[in-house]
Amino acid sequence: VTHLCGAPVVMNMLLNARNQPLPRPVAMMTAGAAPPAAVIGGMEALGFQITHVYGLTEVYGPAVVCAWHNEWDELPDDERARLKARQGVTYPVLEGLMVADPDTLAPVPADGAAMGEIFMRGNIVMKGYLKNPAATEEAFAGGWFHSGDLAVMHPDGYIEIKDRSKDIIISGGENISTIEVEDVLYRHPAVLEAAVVAKPDPNWGETPCAFVTLKDGAAAEPGEIIAFCRERMARFKAPRHVVFGPLPKTSTGKIQKFVLRERAKNT
Repeated sequence: VTHLCGAPVVMNMLLNARNQPLPRPVAMMTAGAAPPAAVIGGMEALGFQITHVYGLTEVYGPAVVCAWHNEWDELPDDERARLKARQGVTYPVLEGLMVADPDTLAPVPADGAAMGEIFMRGNIVMKGYLKNPAATEEAFAGGWFHSGDLAVMHPDGYIEIKDRSKDIIISGGENISTIEVEDVLYRHPAVLEAAVVAKPDPNWGETPCAFVTLKDGAAAEPGEIIAFCRERMARFKAPRHVVFGPLPKTSTGKIQKFVLRERAKNT
């Protein structure tokens, strides 16, 4: 095998099934969800050469790529993985890409902090949804395709997804990116898989609830996981609740967060 494609869940399976470097490099393209930097770093340590791409069915698949700069090869492993976890810049065939306010379409500052929605336009963007003019009109309000993904724009022009608009957690008026929390969870040595969703809270509106699958033979307590997160991010972003067990997935390996949101309500 010299080349393969797979979602981040496939990378995580490979990473946890092998602890020896590959006999030769293997080029791998990943997409389908935002890959945790810890998983990218682990895969590259084994000898996989990861290319991270991003797109949607509405733009005919991958339309954005984390184009690599040779000078980044000299950076520390953790920094290289963090850069490669970003979604990146446009493919040549995509005319326009911006991160902007979903209501005004005003681009957000390219500071890596201000969050907005990803918008696209160009010849590879669909004409509309079949026999659904209302959905088409909504998706193209303002002349750009609304992706539904929330992201930041970095000073170098690379975008980085922070969440789906339906997945963002609003706790006490503060936005919490579930992807950011999951990225920290994947750094824990006992964690095999993790997903974070909003749990209704009478005081804060919503709080993060983490669903975690532990590695075979590993052990951890909820308090340990929460403390691990609090040491590595703002305390209000850390999970308030941790539930252990297998994660529900689609046939292609995507985690079904709508199922977890229902579970969180009763946790």
